[in-house]
Amino acid sequence: MVERWVGSCRREATDRILITSERHLRLVVEEYADHHNEHRPHRSLGQRCPNGVGATEPPAVDGPSRILRRDLLGGLIHEYTQVA
Repeated sequence: MVERWVGSCRREATDRILITSERHLRLVVEEYADHHNEHRPHRSLGQRCPNGVGATEPPAVDGPSRILRRDLLGGLIHEYTQVA
C-alpha cells in the first residue's frame, strides 16, 4: 500500500519538479499528500477521496453551474469544484 502511494507521489509530483532542498521536498510531498487525501478520487473508494468516504454525496445541481479550478504545485496539479 505504501509503495503505491510513493509511486503515485513520484509520478504525479516529484518526478516533474526540480527539488532544490530537503525543505522544498517536504513542502511538495505535504501538498501532494493533502491533495491525495482531501480531493483526489480513488477508484477503490467509489471515486471518493479517503477523507470523504463517510461524507454524504453532494446534492445534484439542476441547470448551469460554475466550475472553479485551483492550481497546486505551480499548476502541476489541478483541483476542480462545482459552484451552484
